[in-house]
Amino acid sequence: MGVEGVVTALHHIRPGEVWPVDGIRTVKSEIEHHGMRWSVVESLPVAEGIKIRSAGYPGLIENYKQSLRNLGACGIDTVCYNFMPVLDWARTNLHFKDRNGGESMLFDYPTFAAFDIYILKRKNATDSYDGETLRKAEAVIAAMTGEEKEELAHNIIVVTQAFINGAVDKDASDYKQQFLRYLETYKDIGKEELRENLSAFLNDVIPVAEEAGINLCIHADDPPFPLLGLPRIAGAIDDFLWIINRYDSTSNGVTFCTGSLSGSADNDLVEMAKALSSRINFVHLRNTVSLHYRSFYESGHLNGNVDMYSVIKILLEEQAGRIRTGRKDCRMPFRPDHGIRIADDYNRTANPGYPLYGRLKGLAEIDGMQHAIEHIINNK
Repeated sequence: MGVEGVVTALHHIRPGEVWPVDGIRTVKSEIEHHGMRWSVVESLPVAEGIKIRSAGYPGLIENYKQSLRNLGACGIDTVCYNFMPVLDWARTNLHFKDRNGGESMLFDYPTFAAFDIYILKRKNATDSYDGETLRKAEAVIAAMTGEEKEELAHNIIVVTQAFINGAVDKDASDYKQQFLRYLETYKDIGKEELRENLSAFLNDVIPVAEEAGINLCIHADDPPFPLLGLPRIAGAIDDFLWIINRYDSTSNGVTFCTGSLSGSADNDLVEMAKALSSRINFVHLRNTVSLHYRSFYESGHLNGNVDMYSVIKILLEEQAGRIRTGRKDCRMPFRPDHGIRIADDYNRTANPGYPLYGRLKGLAEIDGMQHAIEHIINNK
């Protein structure tokens, strides 16, 4: 397949608990047994108690720091995390058919509003949406059956979150009520408050990451705009500049996810890659196509909103510069991230967004483009 490294995590350990050295070594040895390396931890999850700075913050942050020390002792040097409140990522259709018949995922803003207002029934939810979206949401909910409403809620709250340590118990019958209770913990936390909580997190963990030889890299919000009345602090260029300037260290870096960031029409991915290149420690490459306001579908890897050629060129030039200057962290691992379900993927079981053949197609496309661009750079 041409895969050199694996991106994974100790998914069986709940957020807030320490990752033991034995558990880390077991996974690392398994990967190395197959001739690859454990390139990136994605993710070492940040517990909700850290994001809201609950009374349990001191214990949770000590556990996080110990997990970093243990990872560093095992030779892991890149750790991805996110600071998204409650909901890690959101899609409204997990079986969207593109024009070629492949299956990807869709985020439709009016449908999400319909879920928020009429199914979840979040208090004052209508205040979060403009008039046009409210009108479309009303039409969406009117056309849905009871079964479709339940499927939408279950997909958003449980299915997309279950394999990444979601906040809600995936087997709970009252999962919507659990979800609302988590949302309520953010009732007094806006963007500035969440930023300050992230700043406290960085001040606590970056020195430990430096000592452990680990580069941390925050993942973009997905989608990169507010949902459910929750603040978003990693969705635009100003957000990332604030984050990397808040603690000036190469250990305080970015996961550059073109798929997440391209969900907002306001983001220029080429300019963002230029501005953030020196602090990009991990790369997710995939593409989206915009449909209407805050709505998009995942379109594979090369074709879509993202000028993938220019982004890859910037990243490879950054890597070449790191090598020239002797920077130790010159390796910039990437993964093809989500893919389109094609061919024999329909006969396989996989988490949403993670078909085998669709992702291998994306890997081959990105790898071919990378080799061509490297050839041009090397000739220069």
